Amino acid sequence: MSEEILINITPMESRVAVVENGVLQEVHVERTQKRGIVGNIYKGKVVRVLPGMQAAFVDIGLDRAAFIHASEISLREGPAVESISSLVHEGQSLVVQVTKDPIGSKGARLTTQLSIPSRYLVYMPRTAHVGISLKIEDEAERERLKQVVTDCVATEGIKEAGGFILRTAAEGAGADEILMDIRYLRRLWDQINAQIQTIGAPSVIYEDLGLALRTLRDLVSPKIEKIRIDSRKPSRKPRNSSPS
Repeated sequence: MSEEILINITPMESRVAVVENGVLQEVHVERTQKRGIVGNIYKGKVVRVLPGMQAAFVDIGLDRAAFIHASEISLREGPAVESISSLVHEGQSLVVQVTKDPIGSKGARLTTQLSIPSRYLVYMPRTAHVGISLKIEDEAERERLKQVVTDCVATEGIKEAGGFILRTAAEGAGADEILMDIRYLRRLWDQINAQIQTIGAPSVIYEDLGLALRTLRDLVSPKIEKIRIDSRKPSRKPRNSSPS
């Protein structure tokens, strides 16, 4: 089976195609002027609290205020979520991540449960959980990967390390590769956290990679035989998003 990735970059948009045995399998398009913001982290300001909806509107510097539900702020789960009025108030600064792009007249959807991806891992600085992609089905491999993360965190002497999710690409990865990702994500979080302490609201703190670099991070695997790209200049790296 032959798989390849084709990347086309123009000033107006970037395109990625995944081809298997000469047959197109996936197409991804990102327009330069209308890049999605899902995954971006902002320091926003609460502009309106809606107790009846258990929600609030947050100014993150876009044309329309973004929307966050109480369940995306509370650390509790299920019906025991606190009242939105006890969680936030108007004028409060709030560090949030976009989970859904603005659509039409609706603003972006937000969460305070931050996550930052790398090649093999997703780092969750505000939890203490190690999870594994459901696409990794072999139970022995799942246990191995979980132990690798636990050992790497202990080796690094990290306290309050946060949580990690092992992505599908981590299947078969060695301890050195996992450790490199952990170190990268920790450095990146230190940069983000430093900005959180000093930057004003509303401001963007972290932006995910552009389509071309995301493709190299997320889709490249040993089964990919060729990567063809027609530009020497992929889209610029956004703030605090250097690949590992």
